[in-house]
Formats: sequence, C-alpha cells, structure tokens
Amino acid sequence: MLTKSEAPSSRNLARKCVGSSFGPVDLSPYLKDGQIEQVICGGENYDNPRICDYAWVLSLREQCAAAGIKFTFIETGSNFVKAGKLYRIPNKRMQSYYAAKAAINLRGREIKYQLTDPLGLPLDGHYLYQRQFYPQCEQCGSRPICNGCNRCASCSMQLPARAT
Repeated sequence: MLTKSEAPSSRNLARKCVGSSFGPVDLSPYLKDGQIEQVICGGENYDNPRICDYAWVLSLREQCAAAGIKFTFIETGSNFVKAGKLYRIPNKRMQSYYAAKAAINLRGREIKYQLTDPLGLPLDGHYLYQRQFYPQCEQCGSRPICNGCNRCASCSMQLPARAT
C-alpha cells in the first residue's frame, strides 16, 4: 500500500493499484482529482506476511465509493484481522474465496480504453478477446479484474470441503 507521503503526485498514478495492506491509507486526495481509476486491495501471502486489517480494507472501499472509483478486494492475505480477531489463512485460494465472500467490491465509473491497430485505427469488436469464466470462478476474489480462464489449470479454485 502507499502511504500519503509515498504516493506520487503526478498523473502517472492513473491505473495503479494499492497492494498489500500494512496500515490505514488515505487515498481520497488522489481519488477525487482523478489520479487513480481503480483500487485493487489485498493482504500479503508469502513468508512473514504483515497483517491485513478488514477495517483498513473497508476504509479504502468507502474512499472509493465516495469518489465513484472501482474497488476490488482480491484476497485477505495470510494474516487477516476482522473485528479484532486474527485469522491465519495460509491457502491463497481460500484468501481469494473469503475476499469474494465479503462482497464489498465496487464497480465505480467505467474505465474507458481505446484499443487501436498498429495504424491507430479503432479495433473492430470481433478482434477483441472475449473473457470466459467457469462455475469455480464465481468464488474467486480476483474475478472482477481477471481476463478470464485460459484453461491453464493452475487455478481450479477447488475449495476444501470445510469452506461454506
């Protein structure tokens, strides 16, 4: 995540995302003036991950809601705090599942892309990639920002039987 002092003030911040949470962040100045078009939030999931507090996630969501910005909560991280209780979630698929289950994503304003061919002419729709999703994708926290399944089998989103 970026702290206010670390956040660049230039326009190149557009389409950047906010990564692993390690403290509360105030992005509202950058959201209001259009420097950020979407925020992607998630906790860390590698060795010695820092805590991701759900209150921080909700704060970012509310900032995005106030500015009409797209917000996506993709994963809880390995060490997730909610209502003062620490949850250890070592499985990345389960982190994504619980983020999706929180159902706090925001669509925000539409992000407009102008795709062109090498000559600069607009691409006809039949040349554009069409995303494909499968039933297991419904439980994935990254689905809102995913380009769809490419059948690589690296993410089958098969959840342990205990998940509800």
